[in-house]
Amino acid sequence: MLSYFLLFISAFGAATLLPLQSEAVLATLLLKGQYSALLLISIATLGNVLGSCVNWWLGLKIEQFKHRKWFLVSEKRLQQAQSFYHKYGFYSLLLSWTPIVGDPITLVAGLFKENFWRFLGIVIIAKGGRYLFIYWVVMGFI
Repeated sequence: MLSYFLLFISAFGAATLLPLQSEAVLATLLLKGQYSALLLISIATLGNVLGSCVNWWLGLKIEQFKHRKWFLVSEKRLQQAQSFYHKYGFYSLLLSWTPIVGDPITLVAGLFKENFWRFLGIVIIAKGGRYLFIYWVVMGFI
């Protein structure tokens, strides 16, 4: 039970700006062979998607804080992210699974007030697809 919880926490945190590696946790648990692969993939996907939902919500609120001294994102970086999302729209959420780029995309989706249900559907596909790929790679080499 603790292993499932740790996987959830690592997947949730990895979807935010925390430097966590849910892929390594998932791969380790899969290799142990003591856990249901379907449950592991589902928990990792759920945690990662919920973390992305937090980013989306923060994106909704970001405009009111962007001129504060403590705000970590420069106006230039924020405009670059907005420009990218404006150019590719919600299709850019298909890249939400990627390291470094994926988390800011989910935040910008909130900034642009992307429809939550469309956001959720695309992010589930992207994040779930990544964990299925990890399963395929890890179990394919056994």
